[in-house]
Amino acid sequence: MTLIFLNRYFHPDHSATSQMLSDLAFALAAGGHKVRVITSRQLYETAGKALPARERIDGVDVTRVWTSRFGRMHLAGRAIDYLSFHLTAAFALWALARRGDVVIAKTDPPMLSMVAAPVAWMRGAMLVNWLQDIFPEVAEAVGMGGGRLGLFVFGALRGLRNRSLRAAQMNVALGEHMAERLQKLAIPPDRIRIIANWADGKSIRPAPPEQNRLRCDWARPHDFIVAYSGNLGRAHEIATMLHAIEITQHCVAPRIVWLFVGGGTLMQAMQEKVACCVPAPVIFKPYQPQELLAESLSVADVHLVSLRPELEGLIVPSKIYGIQAAGRPAIFIGDPDGEIARQLARTESGLTVTAGDGAGLAAAIQQLAADPDRCRKLGLNARRAFEREFDKPIAMARWAALLDEVAHRAREKT
Repeated sequence: MTLIFLNRYFHPDHSATSQMLSDLAFALAAGGHKVRVITSRQLYETAGKALPARERIDGVDVTRVWTSRFGRMHLAGRAIDYLSFHLTAAFALWALARRGDVVIAKTDPPMLSMVAAPVAWMRGAMLVNWLQDIFPEVAEAVGMGGGRLGLFVFGALRGLRNRSLRAAQMNVALGEHMAERLQKLAIPPDRIRIIANWADGKSIRPAPPEQNRLRCDWARPHDFIVAYSGNLGRAHEIATMLHAIEITQHCVAPRIVWLFVGGGTLMQAMQEKVACCVPAPVIFKPYQPQELLAESLSVADVHLVSLRPELEGLIVPSKIYGIQAAGRPAIFIGDPDGEIARQLARTESGLTVTAGDGAGLAAAIQQLAADPDRCRKLGLNARRAFEREFDKPIAMARWAALLDEVAHRAREKT
């Protein structure tokens, strides 16, 4: 039996879906499984670079297919890039899959299950859908695809997507809300499993401020640093943060410094708004190298995690696991009953404010800045919760058990 993963990006790419897939593929190969990955020849941040069509990395056989390279800036070009990967990945899967293999399809590009399901069925392979998001609902929630044509196209895609999810032996959701969404699509509960994403607790550990080079370079010793790390895109909103920045800009004991590390469609908008409207201590830094991730995450006293309420159950912000690994509390901006809000409350590792409540966000930050012992305790709770539930070895074991279960079910049917 071969485990065949499908995703647009894979090692050495450092995008979020690539990192999750790379961790799992290498761990399964190290555990004795035969693992193959079908991916593109591109890197997320350097689309022009062409990676080898075939290679073997740490026991994983990698097949990289051709795709168009219009990039992420224009919707039509992005759609063509998605379609080209769907087609070339389907042909590669047809050539490589054999009866009894397990195909694990991720959701980059969206709805990859639609091509994986028929090919897996025709080749006698089993399908597992690994859902990082639920499309086209995500696109509809952020205002894409409006008008009659958009409604028709998304309706047709939704029908095909639902059939591919119901045809799978298992659908892996990232949280309870996402699992509930899948059940509403008439997917049998025994074909839905929750396995959260993760971080690597060995490489990301709490770093004391006085030993953190980045903190020494980026801020003053006694500043209280509020950080947003990662992608700031359409799934988020910036009005709440901007309002809170305005309110906290005059705090001096301690001074509250806002730190944004990363990129995304809203990061430039945030920079422009701050530059023209908010004379506050706000620092912008690009994505940091992987080897500096632990230090970068540990710069903050508290991290922000954001998700538009209408996207609950469609996306789970996976940045929370790196934050917890770094032993830092989080403030979630979104639905007070959302996936991250529930987790923070259950583990006593952070706070939640409703999206749009800039005054509430400012008050929460000021409370933590004025009470360093409480802030530190929330951070300790975060690391304990991470070690208990979200460390990489825990997720690897859950995935290995799930794939063994899928293979066992298939053997019982034959």
